[in-house]
Amino acid sequence: MDMDRRLFLRSSAMAAAGAVTLRSLHAQGPRVKSPNDTIQLALIGAGIQGQGDARWAVQVPGVKLVAVADCYDGRLAHSKELWGSDVFTTRDYKEILARPDVDAVLIATPDHWHKQAAVDAMKAGKDVYLEKPMIHVYEDGPEIVRTAKETGCILQVGSQRVSSVVYAKAKELLAAGAIGKLNTINARWDRNSSIGAWNYTVPADASPQTCDWPRFLGSAPKHEWSPERFFQWRKWSDYGSGVAGDLFVHLFSGTHFITGSNGPTRAMATGAIRYWNDGRDANDVLLALFDYPEGFNLSLRVNFVNGGEESEGFLFTGDEGTMEIAGSTVTVTRVPHEKEPGLTVGTFTEAMQKEATAEYRKKYPVPHPEGAPLQTIQKFSAEKGYADNYDHFRNFFNSVRTRKQPVEDATFGFRAAGAALLANRSAEKGSIIHWDPVKMTLG
Repeated sequence: MDMDRRLFLRSSAMAAAGAVTLRSLHAQGPRVKSPNDTIQLALIGAGIQGQGDARWAVQVPGVKLVAVADCYDGRLAHSKELWGSDVFTTRDYKEILARPDVDAVLIATPDHWHKQAAVDAMKAGKDVYLEKPMIHVYEDGPEIVRTAKETGCILQVGSQRVSSVVYAKAKELLAAGAIGKLNTINARWDRNSSIGAWNYTVPADASPQTCDWPRFLGSAPKHEWSPERFFQWRKWSDYGSGVAGDLFVHLFSGTHFITGSNGPTRAMATGAIRYWNDGRDANDVLLALFDYPEGFNLSLRVNFVNGGEESEGFLFTGDEGTMEIAGSTVTVTRVPHEKEPGLTVGTFTEAMQKEATAEYRKKYPVPHPEGAPLQTIQKFSAEKGYADNYDHFRNFFNSVRTRKQPVEDATFGFRAAGAALLANRSAEKGSIIHWDPVKMTLG
């Protein structure tokens, strides 16, 4: 939607004293932008992820960052250092949503602000790139999905693996039967550093004067000023979603993209704070098992004290081989299942052994031609320097221009985050948790 149209709609709404409804504002839908038009982007939440995302976003041709909102003055000042003194900065993101020169927003706030910021942005006519996890609590999901449909705004969730050429190749290979029928997936994301465990640096000038603590808290329980909670918010469930919301959700996004599944039906999880006893209430070790209606099981693990380097990866196991994703590579190791007559044949007479083996081979031919290797390996590698972050933003801005649904819409994002939060609920309750991945409701 261009500037003139935004100004017209705003002035019309004021003249009608609020008579223009949200639905009528979007009756014709947002305007398709020409490839030559610049998409003007605003950042809401300029922390580690927000600044990193914005750096990728502005690399996409035809995108300009024009505004930043954050609750810490130091990040607002740094945003001007990064993107120019003309960038508008504010503590209150609603000032950004009121600006007619903003086409889309990138939301990278703490999790407990995701729903409200996204809903407010879409109701203001802004397209939204919303960092994962899409939800902080289950009640957030339906409202985000509904608002995206009602407003016609684009909403893409920020799990970049769904735009990755590596994961696209894995999806292609699985669908082609490269490993036969899938039965299990094992995925992990382990770390062994203080920063990896969310102990982010607190700036020396952190204070209630430089940090808008009441605005940061928002809907979270009231709490006295705490610089640790402000800058290391992932360590507390009041603001974050633990390792499940931070890391499991990436693994779910990858799993659902590659398999085409809507999600699991049952979850069992366990975990604890094994090492980082620093006041946090988020587990630093979490293990979980999930049942999928397609007939496979998913096993996930996060360990913040793994005694080694950071490690992330998938292992898909089928009845004829395995497929591993590690970094920018996909490796298929194919060893078709050998169907043998069984050990009991050796207890028969020699004549009966020959007859039984011959009958068995009529049903189950030897899978390998004589002389063929029992094991075959196929490997795919992305180009050196490839970054799925860029592709994910490129896909988002393409949707902004064309109004086509994004690669990771609100429904996909809800299913990934909803599945991840099953692990938290199961670990907390010490019981199996059921989930309907189609209706996106707890059982």
